[in-house]
Amino acid sequence: MSGEAEVFCDRPCELGEGPLWHPLRSQLFWFDILGRRLLTRTEAGPQDWSFPEHVSAAGWIDADHLLIATETALRRFHIPSGEHEPIADLDHRDPATRSNDGRADPFGGFWIGTMGKGAEPGRGGIHRFHRGAVETLFPEITIPNAICFSPDGRLAYFADTPTRRILRVALDAEGWPQGEPELFVDLAPEGLNPDGAVVDAEGALWNAQWGAGRVARYLPDGRFDRAVAVGGRHASCPAFGGEGLRTLFVTTAREGIADPDARQGLTYRADAGVAGRLEPPVKV
Repeated sequence: MSGEAEVFCDRPCELGEGPLWHPLRSQLFWFDILGRRLLTRTEAGPQDWSFPEHVSAAGWIDADHLLIATETALRRFHIPSGEHEPIADLDHRDPATRSNDGRADPFGGFWIGTMGKGAEPGRGGIHRFHRGAVETLFPEITIPNAICFSPDGRLAYFADTPTRRILRVALDAEGWPQGEPELFVDLAPEGLNPDGAVVDAEGALWNAQWGAGRVARYLPDGRFDRAVAVGGRHASCPAFGGEGLRTLFVTTAREGIADPDARQGLTYRADAGVAGRLEPPVKV
């Protein structure tokens, strides 16, 4: 490990996920999927919103609105009031699935993964919301993760966690995959489980690794560069934010840990030593 993170927020999440730095608000949002909560923290203190179903990932629409992925829909969420409304269905016909990892793409779209609530093999998929419609990109995914994009918008990355492989696929001028996905990093030899990921300004991919208590940085050619340790064993997803986008925020989870200690499920932050990139807005 080349660095270690400190606690950013000490509210434990059963399954922390989906951190998003809102560039117009200079504010971090994140989720507790199993707790069905959206969380944030500002100078005024901590705040959270509860939902009737699982919530997992977000993009920003404008200064006051987020796009939020729930288990049945993509919803427009009004930050000041907490009110929200559906804008597109998401696997609503299958009550045994929920949303998981997701991220806005450079073309105004939003990629979102779905999975079985019991991680049933092949129950989920990776989908794209674009111009008001949702289209399945990659079906038969078990645990979709690591959705992120290269700085030039020409590559998308993703993983099906049980395969322990991070893949990449070329994108066309509209942001749709072209050709077959290819291997980017194979984590199987190390027994590592790829979870959420984000790409920095230099094109390197930072991958949270479930069960390893770390976020690892891989260069654009797939070579391992360095890792940042977090106190939570189940590191789940990173995001860049803060001044100059040089802070790496990392969510963690308590799920599946017998007798979790006080470090598990917290949200962490560390000096990344490199700048991230602003998340693009979602066009709705």
